[in-house]
Amino acid sequence: MTILRPRFVFDLPVEAEVLTPENLCGVNAERAGRHTVAYGRRTRLLGELFEIDVERGEGLVLEGDFSRVKKIGRAMKEGLLVVRGDGGMHLGSAMSGGTIRVEGNVDAWAGAMMSGGTLEVAGSAGPYLAGAYPGETKGMTGGVILVHGDAAVRAGERMRRGLVVIGGRAGDFAAVNILAGTVVVFGLLGARAGAGSKRGTVVALGGMETEPLPTYQAGCLYRPLFLLPLLRFLADRGFPVTEAHRLGPYRRWTGDVTSLGKGEILTYEEPQ
Repeated sequence: MTILRPRFVFDLPVEAEVLTPENLCGVNAERAGRHTVAYGRRTRLLGELFEIDVERGEGLVLEGDFSRVKKIGRAMKEGLLVVRGDGGMHLGSAMSGGTIRVEGNVDAWAGAMMSGGTLEVAGSAGPYLAGAYPGETKGMTGGVILVHGDAAVRAGERMRRGLVVIGGRAGDFAAVNILAGTVVVFGLLGARAGAGSKRGTVVALGGMETEPLPTYQAGCLYRPLFLLPLLRFLADRGFPVTEAHRLGPYRRWTGDVTSLGKGEILTYEEPQ
């Protein structure tokens, strides 16, 4: 197990996509410290910015405030990465495998364009969770993102596949331009969810701030059995699944008719 701790409070952003288990696990502290990162406009050795310890155990552990450290776990393919604090922008972006666990909050673009693996956040997430970078046509294409707190605007933008779960509130434009995949929100779902959706599913367990866009059509009230294994999985991961969530009923809305129109929003409705 390789453990990193900041040597001082960073007053400039750090770009450190080298912070992955593949790069830092299985080597001694001296070798790990020779990697370079960007600190502001300058290049610095990793060992100049972080204390590095190698102990028995598995994975890469980041202890302390990493909120100004960008690109943690970027393009990660395997292994375990644990952040015992807050993480900065682009955490887990483009990851294709392995597991990242964050015990605090994450900033914008967490899990952006990821294609596999698991990203779990105990706190809240900033804008563009699982999203696509400007100019890209696809956001998240696979994997699982579990956020136990809130998520800011445009979570799941242009998703192609995968699962995003938000334990609290989701900001406006969740799942905008989604191509496929599933977004589950336990808290309030913000306005304009699913705008431009072609396919994919949004599950609103905590209600919606406003009704779906006029380009969505209200459908039947039913009990979607396909949700049961998903809800069982989420209950095992500590999300507040209730018996009422399992039994339904759910209102099905289909759209966006300005696009392909095969997307759906399922809103849980309290039985009368």
